[in-house]
Amino acid sequence: MNQSRTYATQNQNAQQVLDALNRCIAACEMCADACLSEEHVQMMVPCIRLDRDCADICHLTAAFIARGSDHAQHVLRECIEICQKCADECGKHDHDHCQKCAAACKACVEACRSYQQ
Repeated sequence: MNQSRTYATQNQNAQQVLDALNRCIAACEMCADACLSEEHVQMMVPCIRLDRDCADICHLTAAFIARGSDHAQHVLRECIEICQKCADECGKHDHDHCQKCAAACKACVEACRSYQQ
């Protein structure tokens, strides 16, 4: 494989994971906000906390990947772990926003795993 083709493939892979990370950030932010409006908000506290953690680690991971940081791989591992926990927590709730968030988190986990070197 020639150098320009390798770069193009790496760039395409990076763009795919960046897109998944950004979709996850948006879903987590929307879920956390919607959880605050739920009738039994106290029950949603673990979900809100994980939504916030997940959005933050996805943001950090996207920044590390975008700039080609040497530290992207270990940040990526943390991102996978937190996204999976968020997907599991949101998946416990029947609210539409939680189900959408769980799906975005799962997709993000898969994209991040496929990006790992």
